[in-house]
Amino acid sequence: MTRGIHRVAVLVLEGAKPLDVGIPAQVFTHRSSMPYEVHVCGAAAGLVTGGDGLAYHVAQGLEAIASADTVFIPGYREPAREDPPPAVVEALIAAHERGARLAAISTGAFALAATGLLDGRRATTHWHYTKVLQAKHPRIRVDENVLFVDEGSVLTSAGAASGVDLCLHLVRRDHGVALSNQVARRLVAAPYRSGGQAQFVPRSVPEPLGEFFAATRHWALERLETPLTVAELARHARVSTRTFSRRFLDDTGYTPMQWILRARIDFARELLERSDLGVEQIAARVGLGTGANLRLHFHRVLGTSPSEYRHTFAQPAA
Repeated sequence: MTRGIHRVAVLVLEGAKPLDVGIPAQVFTHRSSMPYEVHVCGAAAGLVTGGDGLAYHVAQGLEAIASADTVFIPGYREPAREDPPPAVVEALIAAHERGARLAAISTGAFALAATGLLDGRRATTHWHYTKVLQAKHPRIRVDENVLFVDEGSVLTSAGAASGVDLCLHLVRRDHGVALSNQVARRLVAAPYRSGGQAQFVPRSVPEPLGEFFAATRHWALERLETPLTVAELARHARVSTRTFSRRFLDDTGYTPMQWILRARIDFARELLERSDLGVEQIAARVGLGTGANLRLHFHRVLGTSPSEYRHTFAQPAA
């Protein structure tokens, strides 16, 4: 858990994509509820030519990276053509060596790969560039079927909007699910999409899900304390069980019951952070029945116990 003000540097390289730059700058924007401050920088202070007809005037150069706790590398155009300037690569390596974490959005993974820090690790990038990244950096284990990959001190995400998922994941990792959900509400974004969810690559026959499934997910979230079955969910969505299960997996990356379990675990996390309810009470409240069942699934999903989670993330009493 990160304490105090956490400094975030957003490194704008030539050809930087505007959405990729804006995501971390907005997620981690400094305000009273956010223990972060953001510094947007470039290889040097001044004008940086961006992608999509935009340019950026950055007030700081690589000195911003030297004092950052987290460095974001947004995606940029034509990433396979050439590596970033040597000074940028050296600054990223130096930041990593002193303990900063490095996070790449989309094709920013190519700049991170140029440091050698992804060698032997899993990583991802926008689906359009996964094979290019693998060919250029064969020592990286490129996974094209995920939204983001957390390797501890180095993280990568797929294209554009998955950068939001990566940023929310880091807020959740630093300060727990309550603050992450608060940021998601501010952004009008999904509060939780697992890094293991598949990227939405083009398909020959699109299968739009429509509003029934969104309504059914909302309906289920209001009833987590009750037993829920796939048949009940499909009946609410007004489709067959088979169709519901298949399309739900396409949409969320989870089977319906895996998604329900994740939702229950997230509800339990928020209760652990914001209430003094006991584990047995929370288990009943979120639909997991017993404290033993909650502990089992909590450890499987999060790798820790409810009590340890509460000790780390519980909000102090007023």
